[in-house]
Amino acid sequence: MKKILAFVFIINSLLLASDSLSEEEKKKIRLEKQIKIEEEREKKFAREQTFYTSDRYDFKGSEVNEETVESLDEIKVDSLDMDSVYD
Repeated sequence: MKKILAFVFIINSLLLASDSLSEEEKKKIRLEKQIKIEEEREKKFAREQTFYTSDRYDFKGSEVNEETVESLDEIKVDSLDMDSVYD
């Protein structure tokens, strides 16, 4: 009876030890996945930052000529009542 109990105890301890190894492997896999996700976020952020910085773009073609703006007629607004829009 003692031999059977010792055998069961040894088998259970081996099974628990093998489970702890798989938990470590699972943690490592989760960590690698999270690192990949964060790297993708960093790449996306870098792309967006280069888009938003105006150093790389030439906006001279879209500048407005001040003389042209002064020659435009002013639009007169009769009423700013916007209630009819929401009806």
